[in-house]
Amino acid sequence: MTDRVLRTGVLGCAAIARRTTLPALAADPSVRLVAVASRSRAKAEDVARAFGCEAVTGYAELLARDDIDAVYVPLPPALHTEWVGRALAAGKHVLAEKPLTTNLADAAELVAAARTAGLLLMENFAFLHHGQHDAVRALVDEGAIGEVRHLTAEFGFPPLPSGDIRYDPALGGGALLDAGVYTLRAASLYLGPETGVHGAVLRTDPGTGVDTAGAALVADPAGRTGQLSFGFDRAYRCAVTLWGSEGTLTLDRAFTAPPTLRPVLRLTRQDLTEERTLPAGHQFGSLISHFARTALDGGDLKTPGEDLLRQATLVDAVRQAAGG
Repeated sequence: MTDRVLRTGVLGCAAIARRTTLPALAADPSVRLVAVASRSRAKAEDVARAFGCEAVTGYAELLARDDIDAVYVPLPPALHTEWVGRALAAGKHVLAEKPLTTNLADAAELVAAARTAGLLLMENFAFLHHGQHDAVRALVDEGAIGEVRHLTAEFGFPPLPSGDIRYDPALGGGALLDAGVYTLRAASLYLGPETGVHGAVLRTDPGTGVDTAGAALVADPAGRTGQLSFGFDRAYRCAVTLWGSEGTLTLDRAFTAPPTLRPVLRLTRQDLTEERTLPAGHQFGSLISHFARTALDGGDLKTPGEDLLRQATLVDAVRQAAGG
């Protein structure tokens, strides 16, 4: 393990950054949070005070610094292609808020740039780093529910304030890019990398022009299926269920487990219903640790790029199946 630290900057002061990823960056001993940039000097200074780093006015100013090795990019999705690209061109490793881009073509361009430069490019799907998913995979491997036949993944929440960027199509708004991407990533996690989209529906709000809800049918080459549902027009739900030949496994906080929560894993078989309370886990802390360790130690740079391309392929496929 290296004794060096990853000198990190942040492009933007989004609420998700302040609430989740910035605290994890500030707390990780393998990271030194150097600076945060905003177009607004006052906003940058406010965030910098909260996290003990320097305020920078303008994203380009931060990228020009030679005391920063990596950046976290929590900008709206439609701005990622430009600023992730500029960060890679400046020689910085990048952790981008999900989704990396709004389409496959832009994602492929960024992945190619990262590969050419020998830099780490990762998407911020923190739930993948929570131990509850390790527990599910371990039980599947043990045969606890027999052979997996079907996945159900659901992520939805009530309507957002009217001025929220997720209602702005020019910024990459919409439920697919906000909530739906989690369900697609879960499908790849549990059904495998060859999972494809076989049907989809997106419901568009005529007032804003963005999709506020949707669903997709996915399957792997062996015929294992998945039903994905998402939206920001409904009661909160954040669940994954694996349905096997001999039982089911369910997580009720599959994507958003806070650090203090001890998740409950429910195992149901014909003659058994069992609830297992799992250890709490800091999924953002674990993701930041993994990102920093990979960047510092020259770890696997190939797999994150493959994951990004697979995810962007699925997003484009949902749009196409839903009629474009």
